[in-house]
Amino acid sequence: MTVTRLCDLAPSNIHAIAPYQPGKPITELAREMGLKPEAIVKLASNENPLGVSPKAYEAMQDALEDIARYPDGNGFALRDCVCRKFGLQPAQVVFGNGSNDVLELAARAFLAPGLEAVYSQHAFAVYALVTQATGAVGISVPARDFGHDLDAMLAAITDKTRIVFIANPNNPTGTLLEKQVLHAFLQGVPKTVLVVLDEAYDEYLSSELKSEALSWLEEFDNLLVSRTLSKAYGLAGLRVGFGVGSAPVIDLMNRVRQPFNVNSVAQAAAVAALEDDEFVERSRALNQAGMAQITQGLDQLGLGYIPSYGNFVSFHVPMAGDVYQQLLKNGVIVRPVAAYEMPDYLRVSIGLYAENARFLEVLELILKARS
Repeated sequence: MTVTRLCDLAPSNIHAIAPYQPGKPITELAREMGLKPEAIVKLASNENPLGVSPKAYEAMQDALEDIARYPDGNGFALRDCVCRKFGLQPAQVVFGNGSNDVLELAARAFLAPGLEAVYSQHAFAVYALVTQATGAVGISVPARDFGHDLDAMLAAITDKTRIVFIANPNNPTGTLLEKQVLHAFLQGVPKTVLVVLDEAYDEYLSSELKSEALSWLEEFDNLLVSRTLSKAYGLAGLRVGFGVGSAPVIDLMNRVRQPFNVNSVAQAAAVAALEDDEFVERSRALNQAGMAQITQGLDQLGLGYIPSYGNFVSFHVPMAGDVYQQLLKNGVIVRPVAAYEMPDYLRVSIGLYAENARFLEVLELILKARS
């Protein structure tokens, strides 16, 4: 049997998956365009422009001394840290190689061929990917004002539905659901359906808007809250995420989890990062200032945008694909979102002041050249 024939025999749901397209790396753009890496501004992947907490960096260095050993498969120190910080019990927490891994664990534990998952149009692409990988059917519910239409999503639930995915704030649109509306939605979801609440950007919210979902876990044993340390905590390159839910849900997810899915350096850095509240607050303040800088700049350029509660903003621009390419030629990387059914939008992450200014400067030059 030839290799081609072997691949043809792979399940049809695997063939149907369109691979996730990450943001273009600086090194790749430098090679393609003949640019100096240090001259490139990357605002494509919602990374923390402050980098990593100094405390986390020091913890990484210390952890390297024991790198020849396997990591703690149960993540005892990290689990203890998460439980103390968020008031949880050890059996309520599962760790992942980034929150993407947590989403996949939920899918693998609860989805199978013949079952369904519900998610919103314009929501994080990984929801559809992990659903397809299990052979289950994904139900994409039309968005309302680029955000989740919870009434329509509730109506889309059938006796085949096992998971509903919700991103709050949503990526790539940045929309936020009101807490009371989300709570009411949870009350209406059948107990046979797991609600996966993806809160990757919660740390960027102001205190009055921050999630109360962890306090809802006693009320809803079919709720799973997903968090990541890739954004405000600055550990995107180490890949650390965690899910919090009822003990029976977490037990099933741990059964399909790889034993050493979070490496020892990542675990050590995560503990230090979670304990560095000052760094997270500086990250939030920088993001707030940068968001104002970019949205004011977009206003001055006459470009519409979706008000965002994350560390990015999606803006409307005619011929977005062409503008994206022109930005690349000038050493500015943003994110096209045509794959999210938003062909006339680009998403830009919030960077440092000079990076934001460079993006706006280049964008203005591109628009003037087209007028």
